[in-house]
Amino acid sequence: MKELLDRFVKLERKISAERGRFALFALFLREDAIDKWDLCVAAPWIEENRKDALSQITNEIQEYFTAEEISMLSRVVLVGLTNPEVIAVNQAVRVEHGQIEIRDSSFFGLPIEHAYIITSETMNINEEIPA
Repeated sequence: MKELLDRFVKLERKISAERGRFALFALFLREDAIDKWDLCVAAPWIEENRKDALSQITNEIQEYFTAEEISMLSRVVLVGLTNPEVIAVNQAVRVEHGQIEIRDSSFFGLPIEHAYIITSETMNINEEIPA
């Protein structure tokens, strides 16, 4: 998982450099999802056009990872900046392009067995978005 996680950090850095910073970029392993991770992301630029943002993120994932590695992902979840859970994670964890590991917790109202927070930064929806 370490090598895969390192590549997710690189992916987050790449997308951040191209589109703008993330408020949240994290992998969550729900207790009820056997070895399937959710990638949860929040960013001001996602709010502008969620469909395009999801398309870009999934295309980047397909370029960065093998089919076998992609099969470890359950879904990509776009979360709003004003979601109370995003705000709570941002207040509890401060990291950018890192790897904060959390076990046996609850996020987004779901029991989470394992999580890796790659980026968690407080920002608002009006933050400047690069052209």
